[in-house]
Amino acid sequence: MPESLQQRVQRLVRATPVHDIHTHLYDPSIGSLLLWGIDEQLVYHYLVSEAFRQMDIPYERFWAASKEEQAQLVWDALFVRHSPVSEACRGILTSLNLLGIDPRRNDLPALRRWFAGWKPDAFIERVLDISNIGSICMTNSPFDEEERPHWETGFSRDPRFVAALRIDPLLVAWPATCHWLKERGYAVDPVFGGQTISEVRRFLADWTQCLDSRYCMVSLPPSFAWPAATDISRLISEAMLPHCREHGQAFALMMGVKRAVNPLLRMAGDGVGRADLEALQNLCAAHPDNRFLATCLSRENQHELVVLARKFRNLHPFGCWWFTNTPQLITEITTLRLELLGTAFTPQHSDARVLDQLLYKWAHSRQIIADCLARRYEAAELSGWPVSDDEIRRDTTELLGGGLNRFLER
Repeated sequence: MPESLQQRVQRLVRATPVHDIHTHLYDPSIGSLLLWGIDEQLVYHYLVSEAFRQMDIPYERFWAASKEEQAQLVWDALFVRHSPVSEACRGILTSLNLLGIDPRRNDLPALRRWFAGWKPDAFIERVLDISNIGSICMTNSPFDEEERPHWETGFSRDPRFVAALRIDPLLVAWPATCHWLKERGYAVDPVFGGQTISEVRRFLADWTQCLDSRYCMVSLPPSFAWPAATDISRLISEAMLPHCREHGQAFALMMGVKRAVNPLLRMAGDGVGRADLEALQNLCAAHPDNRFLATCLSRENQHELVVLARKFRNLHPFGCWWFTNTPQLITEITTLRLELLGTAFTPQHSDARVLDQLLYKWAHSRQIIADCLARRYEAAELSGWPVSDDEIRRDTTELLGGGLNRFLER
């Protein structure tokens, strides 16, 4: 029996390597910073915040526990005492299943022993092979005290792991970062006197070269406005955008995160707010020679973002980030983008902090992307445009990172 259109699309989407354009993974040579294994999956902040809704223990007691104890608490709360029906819990099940492990054994010590039997290099190869990953774009911050020394001393790079320069402290915490830069030999001033802007640009150039970064990126609060009489607005105008033009870097804005809504949850305590996309519109309009990547955390921003992308070819929407990384919203957002932008966007990035998460995030996302794409092909065929396998391959390559790579190389 010949394949249906839906089956053809699913097969070709699964067969296309992904260029994962935003993760929090690290080059294997950096060693312990690249996280993997069952305990790391369970203490991921998605699951921690969910588990606290089912655990009657003080926050401080949880954080004082060892990682293994924290993982056991999460496992008991979400997989033993309750059914693992959330997307974050399902992710654990999918990852284990794809590795050939029966998650119903409810035996966390046995799972730990299984992961302990792997050498890191072999496990990395296994995960990338199952996930069909072509490349992984990291998030690399010179402000991270654990990460920075590795770049300063140098290491042998894995070419599949490419860098992106993360500069949040520079833009959202200028006074403190100004002091940090002065300690490292940059002649900067908190009120932008003297050589401050040129020295900030020197810092950006130094780290762009050190990392060989693909693009620069920042996570922004809902209150972000541009132009405005603020430190962040001035730094973007006078330092970031000229730097990006000079060094051929796109500027990625991840918009709408509210930091530390519940500080007792630590990394799991961030929230969501509706971003002011007039700032993004103004940036794209005022700087047509700059390229912008953008993703929004709030569902309410998605339609406006897509409309802006129709108006500005220097804007590339990407991914379904954090609280929008659920099947219902990925389906809604991907369909909206396909209907208004065709294939001129990147539907997903994994945002993975743990290597194993590549398994479930791409298994789940490929299924949804293929379903959305198949429905648009069905509509095209009803209008008299039969779709060939070659066209499906071309479009799938575009959506799974090829289009973004071309955008970055303009």
